Amino acid sequence: MKLIIFGPPGSGKGTYSSKLKEKFGLEKISTGDIFREEIKKGSELGKKVEKYLREGKLVPDDIVIEVVIEKIKNLEKFILDGFPRTVDQAKALDSMVNIDAIIKINAHPEILVEKISARRICSNPKCDGNYNVADIRKVIDGVEYILPPLLPKNDMKCDKCGSPLIQRDDDKPSVIMDRLKVYEEQTKPVIDYYLKKKKPPFIEIWMSRPPEQVVEKIVEGLRKLNLVK
Repeated sequence: MKLIIFGPPGSGKGTYSSKLKEKFGLEKISTGDIFREEIKKGSELGKKVEKYLREGKLVPDDIVIEVVIEKIKNLEKFILDGFPRTVDQAKALDSMVNIDAIIKINAHPEILVEKISARRICSNPKCDGNYNVADIRKVIDGVEYILPPLLPKNDMKCDKCGSPLIQRDDDKPSVIMDRLKVYEEQTKPVIDYYLKKKKPPFIEIWMSRPPEQVVEKIVEGLRKLNLVK
């Protein structure tokens, strides 16, 4: 099973991908995770992409395509999170593999700004602790959002390793708006590209409930396509 997950920044793509990985043994390929790890290591790739990520801009296609090709060339089961983000990336992917389904996550911009700016991560680079201090309960355009906070047991300390929690530079409101604008301008054409092709099929879900409930809706969509039992 080969999947793509689309959604604006803060829509939960990474969380949903991780849970689908656990359920179905998929390899989770996240360009954002790859780039952040390379930045921490101080590698040549990390140095190249750091300036783009800090400004909330997309990393150039040639760099991203090279990284993804290397990661998926021998994989039979994977989910792509953060790729493709441009039509050129989508075409490069099409030339390599046949994707079984696209998962598209929807959310209103004001919800995303509130949610992203409330995100806190572990300051320990070896830990993946991830939390959120926002308690969102509201209705927008007929969509009811019930998104409780994900708080650590000890105030602003990671449950996994005890390190202080921090806010990522690109999770601050001024950068968030730029990231959402870039997503809308750059990634929407990719979705249109796949819609015009009429394949692979789309599974469209609203980010209006906690991750476990959203993932269950995604699994229902996969079942309808006979991709899982």
